[in-house]
Amino acid sequence: MTEQKATNITWHQSLLSKQDRENILGQKGVVVWFTGLPSSGKSTIAHAVEEELYRRGHLCYVLDGDNIRHGLNKNLGFSPEDREENIRRIGEVARLFAQAGLIAMTAFISPYRKDRDKARQLLEDGEFIEVFVKVSLKEAEERDPKGLYKKARAGEIKEFTGISAPYEEPLNPELAIDTDQLDPAQSKDMVIQYLEDKKIINKS
Repeated sequence: MTEQKATNITWHQSLLSKQDRENILGQKGVVVWFTGLPSSGKSTIAHAVEEELYRRGHLCYVLDGDNIRHGLNKNLGFSPEDREENIRRIGEVARLFAQAGLIAMTAFISPYRKDRDKARQLLEDGEFIEVFVKVSLKEAEERDPKGLYKKARAGEIKEFTGISAPYEEPLNPELAIDTDQLDPAQSKDMVIQYLEDKKIINKS
């Protein structure tokens, strides 16, 4: 549990409800949490979904793991403790996006179940959509667009998920997308279909 260091603070309640914001946007505010091994396709799928939602007139945003580490989380490394804090912070930010009525998508390895569960607990039922982007380690290493697996195998990167650090697969994700079998367009369609079926967005 993260220690509350600030004192003499009060939560100020907005005069607007989440539903007020959703009504003006014509969508439900949710968090779509993409998780999976490095090179599984998380960012690729998230940005494809973002583009499709934008085309349909929806307000959405992708919180990408690498991008967040350039700013908000630039003081964090990849130790288990820093990974936990990385996900804690992004879970809080994603919750604020959802409260604003946006469709927030996060593309983070987020390797530990307990950290993903904590992010889920910040939201109401149905507002946290865990998408397991499944890939075999062999396929992920063959893709390796950043050359990170190669460096990890050579010992140049320590605590690399899938090689020298663990990845705990989701037990009951809302969606599981096997990118060994599905291309980005098919994967994107699965997410869009889910959002339609759950009435988060209207059918096109």
